Amino acid sequence: MKLFSRRTLAGIAAAATLVLGGCGLSPATAYVPKVAPGTIKEISGLPDDAQLTIVGKNFTEQLILAKMAVLAVEAAGFKVKDMTDVPGSQPVRDLMLSGKGDMTWEYTGTAWLTYMNKAHGIPNQHKQWLAVRKADKKNGLTWLKPAPLNNTYAIAIKASNKKKLDGITKLSQIADLPVKERTFCVESEFNSRSDGMNPMLKKYGIKRGTPKGVPNSNVKILDTGAVYSATAKGLCNFGEVFASDGRIASLNLQVLKDDKHFFPAYNATPIVNSQTLKQYPQLKKVFGQIAPHITTSTMQTLNRKVDVDGEEPANVAFDWMVKKGFIKKP
Repeated sequence: MKLFSRRTLAGIAAAATLVLGGCGLSPATAYVPKVAPGTIKEISGLPDDAQLTIVGKNFTEQLILAKMAVLAVEAAGFKVKDMTDVPGSQPVRDLMLSGKGDMTWEYTGTAWLTYMNKAHGIPNQHKQWLAVRKADKKNGLTWLKPAPLNNTYAIAIKASNKKKLDGITKLSQIADLPVKERTFCVESEFNSRSDGMNPMLKKYGIKRGTPKGVPNSNVKILDTGAVYSATAKGLCNFGEVFASDGRIASLNLQVLKDDKHFFPAYNATPIVNSQTLKQYPQLKKVFGQIAPHITTSTMQTLNRKVDVDGEEPANVAFDWMVKKGFIKKP
């Protein structure tokens, strides 16, 4: 899955230089604004030395989510060891499995396909969450209830092209368009993946490489970032995107509904070390307040503030949590 294009490759490379034991791993950026309790209240009777290590990966969305976690547990009264900029998926996973991390946000599809080595993801979001929750229980990790945020693959169009494309809103409608309109911009990995371009077209009843399906001349292979701008410029009608990417909104793209449920689920979910959760069961309520409010649309907006507007992830997380009332300014 996409982990190997945007996430896991970075993690594999980083793992070669990252020392997880001893003093080799240290927080890269521990900045968060000062915080006071809001609807997240201080936990009564919490020991003065209660501390949690919050772990997160080093790309925009994860930085924002992890800073939300830091702010939440600080509001609840914990001291925090902030390790929210770890370079890669596997190092974060190793920290959680070793007990050196207490909490992180992980994607259901990432765990299922990458850590658990399953051949195929589960498109149904709830079933995918149930599957990883059950599988990780024996690893000492507890998956709390997931956020609606589903950072999966998606196909987007230039919003202003919607009328030209017969008002298209879902992937199954691509087959109804003239062949000349079935033009795609995708990255090389998506073009060749066993769960990418070709099986997606097959799922929707369209044959790749045929005059009446999607001729190969209709498919442009581009770098990941170039796909977004090429789609926005109308160089192709359909572009491969990540569903929660901030550029979707900033470039006025519109994601089509995966109405035959082809793409695996990638719901962001708070994971807590089971021993930590046993010691501090109140954490379930803390993250249970936040997760239901993190939708794909919300994350597009927050990611855009960082990637397009240049804001600091910790400030973006802080402003959103204050706005939602979870925390207050001190």
